[in-house]
Amino acid sequence: MSIEIRPVVAADHPAWLPLWQGYQRFYMTEIPAETSAVTWQRFLDPAEPMGAALAWQGDQAIGLVHWVIHRSTWTTGDYCYLQDLFVAKGQRSGGVGRQLIQHVYEQARAAGCSRVHWLTHESNSQAKLLYERIGERSGFVQYRKLL
Repeated sequence: MSIEIRPVVAADHPAWLPLWQGYQRFYMTEIPAETSAVTWQRFLDPAEPMGAALAWQGDQAIGLVHWVIHRSTWTTGDYCYLQDLFVAKGQRSGGVGRQLIQHVYEQARAAGCSRVHWLTHESNSQAKLLYERIGERSGFVQYRKLL
């Protein structure tokens, strides 16, 4: 069965939420429900620099991707940060992740972005196999301080 990638609409929330919760379980984190509700509303607001899409197989949502368009001091064009990517267990290794990433590439091009970038955990070996084929390692190491 073919896969269709579509931007989210308000009626997609019941399909999106279990995938979003699955993503959180995968990364062993729990984002407060209030934060997820605000995030969902941002996806639906055309004034927000955020986007989301779902991968559909028939009437079943099997994957999600979220991205953020942001300024850069290194270019006149914006960058696109692919923040979240998740494909339901049992649907992985079938090209869905690649299609979701390609969707973000298309959205970024349409927005005039000069780069798409993303992170993954060093232990996410399955995803890294894909990322090594469709992107290039920057060599940078992320540091952070939670406030």
